[in-house]
Amino acid sequence: MAQAEAPTHLSTPSIDSEEVEKFSRIAGEWWDPKSKFAPLHKFNPARLTYIRELLSRHFNTEGAEPLKGLKVLDIGCGGGLVSEPIARLGASVTAVDAAEANIKTALVHAEENGLTIDYRHGTAEQLLEEGGPEQFDVVLNLEVVEHVANPETFLRDCAKMVKPGGIMIVGTINRTPRAFATAIFGAEYVLGWLPRGTHRFSKLVKPQEVRKALQAEGLKPMEPVGVSYNPLKDMFFISSDSGVNYLMASEKPS
Repeated sequence: MAQAEAPTHLSTPSIDSEEVEKFSRIAGEWWDPKSKFAPLHKFNPARLTYIRELLSRHFNTEGAEPLKGLKVLDIGCGGGLVSEPIARLGASVTAVDAAEANIKTALVHAEENGLTIDYRHGTAEQLLEEGGPEQFDVVLNLEVVEHVANPETFLRDCAKMVKPGGIMIVGTINRTPRAFATAIFGAEYVLGWLPRGTHRFSKLVKPQEVRKALQAEGLKPMEPVGVSYNPLKDMFFISSDSGVNYLMASEKPS
């Protein structure tokens, strides 16, 4: 999705009784796997499995709530499709989005499902500026970097919010001819999975560009993994092919 115009100050919106019904309806659309958000629902299981397994290994945890005790920041959280599952795994989640409607939608849906998530309207940069030294065990940076004005500055700002010993996970689209053919032309113009113009090829970010920005802040990037699509099964899966969609985790040394 195109980046929303950010507010002047980071805030947690209040929702009055008249708004609850409206945003509950919007939440129904965000969380409907057959709605316009269907591509995210197809994509989500693969990346959530990767995130859970990676973090369980890194923090040496297991069980039904392997993220219990961890502070997680979800940047560009949308309607909460990643924030909620991460909270169910036991994490204390702070989630930020530049679109107020997304935050209100996510707040209502979380409350309806008995989840406590610290949703905030604003940007990662504002969280860094206004929150002082606040840092997180995990920073999730999923499908955001390709929409910001300056990817390198954005990534470096996000890296500052990772605790020593923590992890940042970046998920985005590679800037390759194959990505243009499938993730832009195919997904937007042929299949209609996303509105036309959602992604611009020139804004896509290569793994080596992510790596360079994060290394400048002292993080140690791992090799990227691909998130590939199987048209016969109509599902995404983690692969070694990072030529289109990819996830890259980076550790901040203790």
